Amino acid sequence: MKYLLLVLVILLLFGTKKLPELGRSFGQSLREFKDATKGLADDEETKTDR
Repeated sequence: MKYLLLVLVILLLFGTKKLPELGRSFGQSLREFKDATKGLADDEETKTDR
């Protein structure tokens, strides 16, 4: 029930036309964040290997 209410509120706030754009930009942001954190972890591994 809570999720249905949340979905309705999001639809009312952003409209159905904006939701695909929001989802796409959210996915890109997550991908960039994941790549950045992976890069940091790789940097730490190379420092400890020396």
